[in-house]
Amino acid sequence: MAKGSIEIDVERCKGCAVCVGACPNKVIALSKKVNSKGYNYLEMVNDNCIGCANCGIVCPDGVITVYRAK
Repeated sequence: MAKGSIEIDVERCKGCAVCVGACPNKVIALSKKVNSKGYNYLEMVNDNCIGCANCGIVCPDGVITVYRAK
């Protein structure tokens, strides 16, 4: 199984959660904490990322960078 990881620009995340439904492995969820703009931001909740990039593709603000291990 491929191994991946994501990096989230917490300050730019608006907490729309479109990406949460796009993740096949339920790796991401909205945090209970908020960023400086008052939005609940995205966070990784487990280590099951496969680097499929679905979250990055659907993010309307482009705040998710996806990495895939080689």
